[in-house]
Amino acid sequence: MRIATKYVKLQASPLVSKIDPAAHEVDAKEELVEKINTYIREKIVFADNVLVTNAVAKVYDDDVILTYSFSSVVFNILLRAKKEGKKFRVVVMDSRPQLEGRALLRHLLSHGIACTYVLLNAASYIMSEVTKVFLGASAVLSNGTVMSRAGSAAVAMMATATSKPVIICCETYKFHEKVQLDSITANELGDPSMLTHVARRPDVTALQDWEQQPRLGLLNLVYDAMPQDYITLVVTEFGAIPPTSVPVILREYRQEPTI
Repeated sequence: MRIATKYVKLQASPLVSKIDPAAHEVDAKEELVEKINTYIREKIVFADNVLVTNAVAKVYDDDVILTYSFSSVVFNILLRAKKEGKKFRVVVMDSRPQLEGRALLRHLLSHGIACTYVLLNAASYIMSEVTKVFLGASAVLSNGTVMSRAGSAAVAMMATATSKPVIICCETYKFHEKVQLDSITANELGDPSMLTHVARRPDVTALQDWEQQPRLGLLNLVYDAMPQDYITLVVTEFGAIPPTSVPVILREYRQEPTI
């Protein structure tokens, strides 16, 4: 999102400077909207289609693919692989409090893809059945760190410990020059009240009045910082690259100057 915002600012600046003070602002707005639509079409929609094509080549018959939470890109990859007649099984791993993997599970089952659903605490058990891990990303930083849903780093660490390849599927508009080494320096905070209840378990009330406890605070981090040591490949619309090559993509394909 930060890269997209930067693009809009860079496109807006010259437009604003060229506006005739006596002219109506509608024309300038239409031109800016066209620039935004072009960005969405080229950097997101078209990039997604090419990325899916590149990633499907990594899916083989009899694969057992593990994915975590919900990624629309990973879903499209699995759906394309199914349409191409590849035979594989998906392990959907999930965790509280958001349980986003349930939506992915429903979508995959509706398209006839065989699935297994597990929670994050079963990672060490299920990893022995897995042949590779496909994960989405919210951002890929210049030092190879991947920002993804909280819990993704644990999945990648377990896969690396068992010598299973971890493949990150991410469009290059999510690449950023920023460097980050941990999940605390910059992150998004989720609603802490989501941690206080368990679905269909009204008897779990230990944290019901947590706001009244002056020495108790709940921390609900949304994203993980996944070190590049846990990543085998990053699949983009430009092909598959190792995480160490992220700066190359930033240098070669970033035409917009930094602001």
